[in-house]
Amino acid sequence: MPTQQSPNNHQQTNNKKRLKWSNLYTFSCFKPPKNNHLSDFGQPGFTRVVFCNDSSKHKTKPYKYCKNDVTTTKYNVITFLPKSLFEQFRRVANLYFLLVAALSATSLAPFSALSLIAPLVFVVGVSILKEGVEDWHRFLQDLEVNSRKVRVHVGDGKFVDRSWKTLRVGDVVKVNKNEYFPSDLLLLSSSYEDGVCYVETMNLDGETNLKIKRCLECTLRFDDEAKFDVFKAVVRCEDPNSSLYTFVGNLEFGENIANEVSFPLSTSQFLLRDSKLQNTDYVYGVVVFTGGDTKVVRNSMKSPSKRSRVERKMDHVIYVLFFMLLLISLIASIGSVVYTDQWWYLQLMDDTDASFDPGNPLVSGFLQFLRALILYGYLIPISLYVSIEVVKFLQAMLINNDQHLFDETSGKKVEARTSNLNEELGQVEMILSDKTGTLTCNQMEFRKCSIEGISYGGDVNEIVRAASQRMNIDIESYRFNLDGEDSTPRDSVEMVEITSDQVLESKNSVLDGEHDTKSLRDSGIKGFNFRDRRLMNKMWIHGSNVWDMMMFFRVMALCHTGIPVENEEQPGSNKLKYEAESPEEVTFLIAAQEFGFQFCRRTQSSMFVKEIDPSASEVEREYKLLNLLEFSSSRKRMSVIVRDESGQIFLFCKGADNIIFDRLGDGGRTYQHATTMHLANYAEDGLRTMVFAYKKIKDSEYEEWSSSFSKAKAVIGPERDELLENVSENIEKDLVLLGAVAVDDKLQDGVAECIDKLAQAGLKIWLLTGDKKETAVNIGFASSLLRHDMHLFHLSLSRDVESKNQLKAMKDDILNQIEASRQVIINEKTKDDPFALVVDGKALEIALRNDIQDNFLQLAVTCASVICCRVSPKQKALITRLVKKYTGKMTLAIGDGANDVGMIQEADIGIGISGMEGMQAVMASDFSIPQFRFLERLLIVHGHWCYKRISKMILYFVYKNIVFGLTLFYYEMYSRFSGDVLYDGWYMVMFNLFLTSLPVISLGVLEQDVSSDICLQFPALYQQGQKGIFFSWKRIIGWMGNGILTSLVISILNVYVLSPSAFRKGGQVVDIAHLGLTTYTTIVWTVNCQIALIITHFTWIQHIFIWGSIFSWYIFLLFYGALPPEYSKREYKLLIEAVGPAPMYWIVVLLVVVISLLPYFIYMVIQRSFYPMDDHVIQEMKYGRKVVVDDEMWLREEKSSRKPTQIGFSARVDAKILYLKDQLHRKKMFIIKSITNSPIRRSISTNPLENRD
Repeated sequence: MPTQQSPNNHQQTNNKKRLKWSNLYTFSCFKPPKNNHLSDFGQPGFTRVVFCNDSSKHKTKPYKYCKNDVTTTKYNVITFLPKSLFEQFRRVANLYFLLVAALSATSLAPFSALSLIAPLVFVVGVSILKEGVEDWHRFLQDLEVNSRKVRVHVGDGKFVDRSWKTLRVGDVVKVNKNEYFPSDLLLLSSSYEDGVCYVETMNLDGETNLKIKRCLECTLRFDDEAKFDVFKAVVRCEDPNSSLYTFVGNLEFGENIANEVSFPLSTSQFLLRDSKLQNTDYVYGVVVFTGGDTKVVRNSMKSPSKRSRVERKMDHVIYVLFFMLLLISLIASIGSVVYTDQWWYLQLMDDTDASFDPGNPLVSGFLQFLRALILYGYLIPISLYVSIEVVKFLQAMLINNDQHLFDETSGKKVEARTSNLNEELGQVEMILSDKTGTLTCNQMEFRKCSIEGISYGGDVNEIVRAASQRMNIDIESYRFNLDGEDSTPRDSVEMVEITSDQVLESKNSVLDGEHDTKSLRDSGIKGFNFRDRRLMNKMWIHGSNVWDMMMFFRVMALCHTGIPVENEEQPGSNKLKYEAESPEEVTFLIAAQEFGFQFCRRTQSSMFVKEIDPSASEVEREYKLLNLLEFSSSRKRMSVIVRDESGQIFLFCKGADNIIFDRLGDGGRTYQHATTMHLANYAEDGLRTMVFAYKKIKDSEYEEWSSSFSKAKAVIGPERDELLENVSENIEKDLVLLGAVAVDDKLQDGVAECIDKLAQAGLKIWLLTGDKKETAVNIGFASSLLRHDMHLFHLSLSRDVESKNQLKAMKDDILNQIEASRQVIINEKTKDDPFALVVDGKALEIALRNDIQDNFLQLAVTCASVICCRVSPKQKALITRLVKKYTGKMTLAIGDGANDVGMIQEADIGIGISGMEGMQAVMASDFSIPQFRFLERLLIVHGHWCYKRISKMILYFVYKNIVFGLTLFYYEMYSRFSGDVLYDGWYMVMFNLFLTSLPVISLGVLEQDVSSDICLQFPALYQQGQKGIFFSWKRIIGWMGNGILTSLVISILNVYVLSPSAFRKGGQVVDIAHLGLTTYTTIVWTVNCQIALIITHFTWIQHIFIWGSIFSWYIFLLFYGALPPEYSKREYKLLIEAVGPAPMYWIVVLLVVVISLLPYFIYMVIQRSFYPMDDHVIQEMKYGRKVVVDDEMWLREEKSSRKPTQIGFSARVDAKILYLKDQLHRKKMFIIKSITNSPIRRSISTNPLENRD
């Protein structure tokens, strides 16, 4: 009853603190640390001295250590200006314009110094400002982390809240449950009586199982704030290093200096920064390492400076333009020398400037070369870099404010932490992903179980359901096994044809089941997503073998290290919540509670379970806990030995299937065959599986074993673990199999769909995880990175080779496995079956060595999917670096923990998940997203757009600057290299900064070849970026050619149309001012109309910018011409009085613009008519109104746009359909063969006449 449960729960919470786990655990968790040699301390590598509870001594040398604040910014107040200037002038164009600005102060400059210096200052200033803004955002994120609060001892037994950044070495802190450790701490005490605490290190190593830490016996009594008034101690330990799994030190502690004793320290007492306190109310610890000295920060790499491939290629384009500049400058200087020598009268001039000396033509030619470098410098687009900076910044704002990239659950959104890599998002070919917290959401759900060889909770998965819908058949309920055994609706069974009535009945039953599932979810049972009426609501008591059922549920309720706690979310409920080392244990306890076996409380020696007996009544039973043989990575199993109320002794065991099966007795294998089939089916669904077994132990057998076990447990030395393992083997045998369970390591919402869409877009995904192989493979199936028909290569060291620990033998073993796998691929390359590679940590360590890594990568790249298990943070970074180097492909790394920082920084693009874990991954990333599923839209939509926008923008910049710069050169040739400048100096400034800047920015920010919905419908469009189609050298040279042709047309038509005839009614002909203004006007019109032809998605902003830029040119002419002649010079009232009234001016402008744009227009018509690209076809279909979105042609194009994939949901459905069709065919052939070979059929065929009569 609820009224009776509440006080019990309160008592359970209090008893929780008094449990002594050290008396229960038997293996290495609580063995005493080995003694550390005192002679080591004070020597190099062991110089750290920490005065506990006396941090004032660490304010001065030699014991002054770094502060606890952590920074990820690129600059500080002192380094910002010099470092940012260095970054800007690393760019070739900026360096060139710095030289030009310096030369502008001399007499060589054809323009005023201001017109050359002002654009450079503006361009560099905007870029530096943008860098400063982005670094300011990093600073704010650092400030958020450094400002987290923790309780710190300030004296007299008082603790106050202080920010992390104020912590110093020696401070005593109190960390509460579910809080992160602010620095590396030495554990002093905890809420448990024996100083145990549970730590979640998922943010460091990706493992979900909790780590057990225990303080020293000497500091146990300091478990209350007031007691720290008298606490003093000294820690002597190793210097700061990056090893997460080692710690060496001694604690010198005593009531006074005279009786101080040195206690050895190990990793069991060491708490790492950014790990999390779980299942423990509080701990006290002393700060040992702070800030940059902490192990997690030591494992992080310095944030590299990343440049996109497009930007690096743009540098090469600048080199080409610079070569063109040198060429035409050389031509101009040579021409100047030649014509000066031919025109003898020039040598008679007495008044010449310093740059022109007819008497010394070689010197004059060299000076003319320098002058030409300045004059034709507009070939180099000075505003290109700043325009790209502005565009990328605005693109990042659009990404940050995309409502489809906002996670309502967490309230977080996608954030571009740097805008330098926007276009890289559209060229990714390889994704290297973490598992825990990235693909999964760290929540377990109980899904299925197999008891007595019968599977329960057997709803079909999404793969089978999708296949059945496409095949237009029902396979939810009507399946039969070839062997005639009872089976669940899984792949081990066959389908038969069914009637329409049966289909209707099946669908109704499915709907009922879905209603049951919905009811479960609505009831708020977290961790329990099970659907089967045969077990729910006490229905299992009507089964044929209730004893085995009850034993199965007892294993679930007793074989664990969990603790029941009051359910604060449902205060009046009789349902309990649980805390345990692993999320699987919590899930099992919740499931046992739902099935009627509620683990209700625990004492030091007993466990109490409320059970449902065969009469359907609830009874509370006490089980004496005799021994607990805990789970470890080597044992792969866990056992408890208990004595029930009748005095019988049972061993309950759970573990990996192969481990348990090897320990079954001859009479315990009754259900092994059926259970094995169910395990295979569960694994294909991506579920984690575990097998349950038990054994009844005689009293005499237990007494004998317990004596041996106690002796082994008392051993102190390196052989202790081996002795305990051997003794445990003696009792964990002759087991009786009960069944298996399957839990779902729940994927984040939309992960499978996201992976499917990314695969269709042509991306390969590698999974790098610190988890064990079995878990990683399960997630591989759940996320559709693996499928049942794949050839799965397992790369791991054999036990014999691993035990010898000889490097050469291990290398040979790995090489042999790699070669064998490659031979399989070569022999079966004609088949469509895909290949996948699974590598464990030790094998990976060998495979990444210099002499093997090429063989390994050659095999890995060939496989459709690669899963690396037990991977350390440094191995993640190394794999990323090698893949990037070996394949030359664009790599993206995504993770959520501090163990992913190296990988994120090493990849071309690093993405951090801003989920429930710490901020280390986010702070090191280029982009942060709330969940993995947002990667789909970030890449396929924004990546595609950004790549195409930036590519178009750069090509257009090259085009317009060639058009503008070469007209100056052509006029120079026309005037026989006289040195006259066609345009006014302020025309030159206006062109890039004002008259053509806004349209190109709108192109880079707002252009869309197709809408976001179509990008997702046609993922093959993404491959345009992977292939580099829009910024290939073919396109670059094409646009350069277009610019050269356009400049020729503009120069020739303006000169040869205006020169021969009168310009005005009075017979006046054009002079250089008229020709310059008309030519400049045609350029402004042409380049702005050209961008209108490029744009495929117009908005009102683009119309305003394009036509407004042209209109602003005339406004500028009016104002500039209205200035006094000493300022406007030859442009004084030029538009109003000379050019504007002349019809010839307007006719020439119209004629030149049309002819200049005609070549590109013809090219565009030919390409779209005869050689259309994918986006052209879609644009014609959608915007040309040829078809509607649900038309047959549209659906056909949508289907053909998906790249044939070997991974992902769609690929698994296709493979499942082939499998089911094959099964159906086999079933039909079996039926036909059975009928053909039946006696009745033979009698009919042998006596046809008799039968007829």
